[in-house]
Amino acid sequence: MSGLSQLAHVSPLRPLRDWWAERPPAAGAAVMASGIVSVGLNLAGYEVASRVALGLACASWVGLAADFVARWVWQRERWRQEAMTPGSLTAVAATAVLGTRISALGWNTLAAALLTLAAALWPVLLVGVVRHWQRRMSGAVFLCCVATQGLVVLGAALAAAEAAAWLAHTALVLFWLGLVLYGFALARFDPRQVVEGAGDHWVAGGALAISALAGSKLVAADSARLYLWSGDDRAVLRTVTVALVVLDLTWYAVLLAAEAVRPRLGYDVRRWATVFPMGMTAAAMLSVAAALGIPGLKGPGQVLLWIAVAAWLAVAAGAVAAARANLRSTAQR
Repeated sequence: MSGLSQLAHVSPLRPLRDWWAERPPAAGAAVMASGIVSVGLNLAGYEVASRVALGLACASWVGLAADFVARWVWQRERWRQEAMTPGSLTAVAATAVLGTRISALGWNTLAAALLTLAAALWPVLLVGVVRHWQRRMSGAVFLCCVATQGLVVLGAALAAAEAAAWLAHTALVLFWLGLVLYGFALARFDPRQVVEGAGDHWVAGGALAISALAGSKLVAADSARLYLWSGDDRAVLRTVTVALVVLDLTWYAVLLAAEAVRPRLGYDVRRWATVFPMGMTAAAMLSVAAALGIPGLKGPGQVLLWIAVAAWLAVAAGAVAAARANLRSTAQR
């Protein structure tokens, strides 16, 4: 009887445990989406809403980090296989985006710890992912650029806060590397994903958006105290950053038009990888407007921010509905 009682006691948790164990590495895009929406709301001045989004991002990050470690300890073979997929790089990107928002709160010690963690994971995961690249891949292939530029954004933010010139210069090297990786990823991206993709095809534009955000953070990191860039360096950074914004907005328009032509309304976990580029485009425009002195970008950036918030709410509702359905299905097995 004691065994039956114990089974009855733990059985209600089993569906939740089984459902969580089946979550793919790409689920990290949910943290990325919540984190960048928080960053965008902070840049637009909506601090309360920004902290709510940050709290959700932190809670999701803790859960996914625990799952990441658990798989590494107890399911090493599964961990290795998943580490070779582009979705694994969401671990780096999500950690960097979360650290960027935390740095804006002035919690630089915690942000530096997150940067250290992301930087340690980055080469391990990036090498494994790139070695297994194929032709005609989904938009997840651009996560190599997103993860790299995520380190740049956080590194530049901390360099400005801590007056660490070496960190800014390291971030600049990674900035150019991220753009090179984007070129390689673009060559392997399947263009048909624009009209057939389940959501992560938006990362094709999101990678350019985070690159633009990285460029604006590098420009903003310069000061009389640091004197990071010469006049020519600053001019190049400014030109490239503006070009990245233009290219990102072009991608945004193309992807939005493709959604209108071929609507994909059903929920898919990869839809978080749609919200992230939307939020990142808004955050990039707001950041570029402030760092480069282009006030004309502020208004459109705020409009795109609220579109991203609406998309976040829609995908969150879909995720809750899908989770409930999966839990019921698991409980009936």
